[in-house]
Amino acid sequence: MVKFALASKALFAAMLFVCTGIAAAQSLPVTVEASGNHAHASITIDGTEVAELILDFQDASGLSATSLGVSAEVVSPLDSSLLARLPDTSLTTLTTGLPVMITVEPPANGGLSFRDVGRLEIHTHALPYTLGSSLRVFKAPLGGNFRDVTDEIAEGSVRARSTYGGFSQFLILTDVRTTGAVINEKIGWLRDKVSTLPFSERGAFDAKLDEVQNAVALGNYTAALAAVDAFRGRAQARAGQFIANEWRATRDVDNQAGNLVAGAATLRFSVAYLRDFGQ
Repeated sequence: MVKFALASKALFAAMLFVCTGIAAAQSLPVTVEASGNHAHASITIDGTEVAELILDFQDASGLSATSLGVSAEVVSPLDSSLLARLPDTSLTTLTTGLPVMITVEPPANGGLSFRDVGRLEIHTHALPYTLGSSLRVFKAPLGGNFRDVTDEIAEGSVRARSTYGGFSQFLILTDVRTTGAVINEKIGWLRDKVSTLPFSERGAFDAKLDEVQNAVALGNYTAALAAVDAFRGRAQARAGQFIANEWRATRDVDNQAGNLVAGAATLRFSVAYLRDFGQ
């Protein structure tokens, strides 16, 4: 409890500093440890940890503290350039407890690569956990638009988790958009990714997305989740031989399979949320 109080006080002070217009953003100290297929980053204010970033890979090469390229900054709810990157400024908003953007941008010459997907967790005591929480993990390319990539919000105090096929910038936002609209957005994103696959691979994936969409419309969430799982299973089965499945810091390949699996994971979260909590 003492740690939580100190973190909240320090973070509030940093927010006040930003929102008064003295600075557009305040960079935060980040300490990174990494080896094998695991990395951990501690984000602090005035020496107090306000969040930790945990990354786990299936098959990483060249993973180190420097090859990850992790940084963090306090962001302002008055920053118009940031707000323009959110889906809806009235429905997707920064949290007052953790207005922090985390960037994972591995340097091109750092040697990092991985196959398939990884797992990301942002753990913080600065946000309270509630059942059916509206907290979500959002991801964006550098300077690009943020989208919901959540696949779990868990206790302790908040553990916001996502699956990734690549990196960039991450925020925890409060998202009160209708779940149906979010599901449609995620299906649309996956359709865009499917359209980049070899032509012979597209039909089966599009058919599964059709099944998801139709089942959700009928309120048949068991069928919808089964179709999502089949989509993900096909991406995993086709990875490597029929669909590209590697990410490299040199950005010269597209981790198609990883993106499909990650997109299916967050779509599954939203379908299950609609089943359990409604719109």
